[in-house]
Amino acid sequence: MKSLFKPWLLAVLCINVLLVLTVPAAQAHGEKALEPFIRMRTIQWYDVQWSTQTFNVNDEVSVSGKFHVAEDWPISVPKPEASFLNISTPGPVLIRTERYLNGKPWTNSVSLEPGGDYEFKVVMKGRLPGRYHIHPFFNLKDAGQVMGPGVWLEIGGDPGDFTNTIKTINGELIDMESFGFANGIFWHLFWGALAAGWLLWWVRRPLFISRYRMLDAGLEHELITNQDKTIAKAVLVGVPVLVLALNAVTANQYPDAIPLQAGLDRILPLPAQVNAGMVNVDTLKAEYNVAQRAMLLQFSVDNRSQGAVRIGEFSSSNVHFMNADLANLHSKPGKDDVSNNGLSLSDNTPIAPGEQRTVTVEVRDAAWESQKLDGLIKDADSRVGGLLFLYDEVMGKRYISSISAAVIPKFN
Repeated sequence: MKSLFKPWLLAVLCINVLLVLTVPAAQAHGEKALEPFIRMRTIQWYDVQWSTQTFNVNDEVSVSGKFHVAEDWPISVPKPEASFLNISTPGPVLIRTERYLNGKPWTNSVSLEPGGDYEFKVVMKGRLPGRYHIHPFFNLKDAGQVMGPGVWLEIGGDPGDFTNTIKTINGELIDMESFGFANGIFWHLFWGALAAGWLLWWVRRPLFISRYRMLDAGLEHELITNQDKTIAKAVLVGVPVLVLALNAVTANQYPDAIPLQAGLDRILPLPAQVNAGMVNVDTLKAEYNVAQRAMLLQFSVDNRSQGAVRIGEFSSSNVHFMNADLANLHSKPGKDDVSNNGLSLSDNTPIAPGEQRTVTVEVRDAAWESQKLDGLIKDADSRVGGLLFLYDEVMGKRYISSISAAVIPKFN
């Protein structure tokens, strides 16, 4: 007994220590789970901003920004013929009140056009206090979720102060937090009890062995009694009649109810914001050095604008690699997904108007590994994609190109 007591005591002590330790909250929503080629070459987010990151319960917060639907859409990913923009949250910490695409109110799924540019805005309301990691994301039919850039939101206040009151068509004010709750609980219990009663009616008698012996003896007609048939007929007729009768009562009580919408919105893309033709970029080569965690990209840049331009940023899968010489003008301080020194050029001088130049860009940063983007060299579709930002510092203009190329891995 003494020899057994010590191991059990040690196990209990270990369990107590584990219970005391603080369990860290989840800080991500699977944004790294999708294959890199999907994250890089489907929805390319940029200029995503939050109206505020600190607010209280009942206060409104909005996220707005733009995205480009990549022309080089992966062949193994279904086209975005049905897509839904939503907000990824750890539970019901916010409620969505408004949503816009290209300035138009938007409630359903939407069909996106590869090569199209879109602008979005989602308005929400604080519901539960706390600190949460939030993302906008697109849910692509048959493909999964493509996450946008995430931020930490601080929601203060008292959860008991939250209100979600709306006015119906007939002018009645209802609280959406409690409206229909008791009715929903009743019908769940009702149908659960009916299903349980039906199941218990059949399993109350001996099963398996006894039934098998009756079947083997040719007495299968005795397995179902006349009473069983009567009850089955009553259920078969009673359930549809009950459903239709209650539906009629509900329709009579709420004659102006609007059904849930199941349409597909058709919203045309904006005039070209990316690949607009003023500065054309052609990707000539892409190599990834595994040991150095560096992507080497060779571009042919044709400057058709009226001012000199410089390459300032490469963005891929919400990670921003900045040109150090332009970091003071275009850096994004305070963000974990920004590398202000991650981009270097073979020729960093401005590209003059009318000039066509071949430029080699090295994008070197540990983010390739930490964001699991280096996994693209192991994918069946080993192509890199992203947005290249060029700036005219004199005229204050920005030009964006969506780039893609097959990646050649280098191991030395």
